[in-house]
Amino acid sequence: MAGQKRVLLLCGDYVEDYEVMVPFQALLAYGLSVDAVCPGKKAGDICRTAIHDLQGHQTYSESRGHNFALNATFNEIDATKYDGLVIPGGRAPEYLAVDDSVVALVKKFEDFKKPIASICHGQLILAAADVVKGRKCTAYPSLKPALIAAGARWVEPDTLAYCTSDGNLITGATYDGHPEFIRLFINALGAKISGSGKRILFLCGDYMEDYEVMVPFQSLHALDCLVDAVCPGKKAGETCPTAVHDFEGDQTYSEKPGHNFTLNADFESVNPSGYDGLVIPGGRAPEYLALNDKVIQVVKEFMASNKPVASICHGQQILSAANVLKGKKCTAYPAVKLNVVLAGATWLEPEPIHRCFTDGNLVTGAAWPGHPEFVAQFMVLLGLSVSF
Repeated sequence: MAGQKRVLLLCGDYVEDYEVMVPFQALLAYGLSVDAVCPGKKAGDICRTAIHDLQGHQTYSESRGHNFALNATFNEIDATKYDGLVIPGGRAPEYLAVDDSVVALVKKFEDFKKPIASICHGQLILAAADVVKGRKCTAYPSLKPALIAAGARWVEPDTLAYCTSDGNLITGATYDGHPEFIRLFINALGAKISGSGKRILFLCGDYMEDYEVMVPFQSLHALDCLVDAVCPGKKAGETCPTAVHDFEGDQTYSEKPGHNFTLNADFESVNPSGYDGLVIPGGRAPEYLALNDKVIQVVKEFMASNKPVASICHGQQILSAANVLKGKKCTAYPAVKLNVVLAGATWLEPEPIHRCFTDGNLVTGAAWPGHPEFVAQFMVLLGLSVSF
């Protein structure tokens, strides 16, 4: 793509799960090129991730997240070839901040005054690289002493979604602020967003796949869409536990506990006529959501109105139960093929697993590695675009 923006994503082991994957896949969906690197590792290697969540204790909890695959080699990076830098949080910045090669790389981006976006604990690296002195800066609250010592003009985050910018520097408190964090970053790169303001409904449930709800949710929110996440039997402010489904060499995916996802609307008040599109995440939630009469009715109304519908992985179990796939071309996680075929759809093999397809108003994907295609194809149906 002529003039395609290139972004570097600075990773490490036990980087926060959302804070690495959401910006990575969102930026790819918007048409940017993103290279994810880690010192001492090569393209194709993985970084372990950490799930940080607030569960009523005095600080966040941690558990194992997905395995994040790098797509570039750290030692081959030339900072002059990139338009911006993203630094995720988690525990990785603790050791990356004392890596001379990392510090030197960040200093180059600062010397060139290229946009640098850092979130949560990522600001430890900024402090080590001496790029926060005299600059407005926020972060996860526990970083306040270190940032003040580094000469930053500390800005207290009034919520954990708070972000701020100062020149080429964008900082955020936690992944709760990803929509604004990503929006500020792409704006710094010269983005023009067209078609914003769309209203999108997410059908959620307990143990939906962690990435498959949060990545599209925050990617669309970042483009100024109004995104409502609902779950049968729950209200705005309540949470759904999520599941981390990953591919770790077994004959099927593994499962680990994911983040708790906070709903922001009431299921009982949902009226499909008030929305422009529908997203159905995968995971284990669709198994039981497919038995809910109102869920089925909502899906049927979106499909009958020919509004954009995007469903991924096991989400197609709900489409099958709603009897809306007859005559459609459709993919899904391969284990859901039987549901799709029995529902009268033409099965499209997801080879490779990130392959997604659009048929009329319907976008289907096989699994979360396909999010960039999945979100991009849904954006086309919504009339939503990002240009530079």
